[in-house]
Amino acid sequence: MSSVQKTFPLFGYELIRDYLLPSILGKHENDILYWAGKDLARKFPCTDIPLIISFFKDAGWGDLALEKEMKDGFVFRLTNDPELLKIKERNFRLEAGFIAEQIQNFKGFLTECFEEKKEHQEQVIFTVKMDLKEKIEQ
Repeated sequence: MSSVQKTFPLFGYELIRDYLLPSILGKHENDILYWAGKDLARKFPCTDIPLIISFFKDAGWGDLALEKEMKDGFVFRLTNDPELLKIKERNFRLEAGFIAEQIQNFKGFLTECFEEKKEHQEQVIFTVKMDLKEKIEQ
């Protein structure tokens, strides 16, 4: 059985992500996209970091790399072709929410993720923090 990857026009994705969603969500865009990312993570669970990295690639979100692992969190770097990343026009709250929920689910602690756009380097840094005092019931 051969594996066929289905593709769709990038323009259609950009229309929805960069124009339609901001128009519909307005001033609440950042908060809603973060929670939408968390919801997406519950629908597409990843059981470890390599699967999160693979999901980013498969979803066309870019190349996610684990930069640092700490006792209470992680630091990831997202890169992509600058024309696809669109770092100046786009927020990355959807991706941050997705990462937070995935790690919360497999680590079992309340988790948040914050993104920082590094426009000159064309990359986004995601800092993940787990509250090791807040165990999540699975």
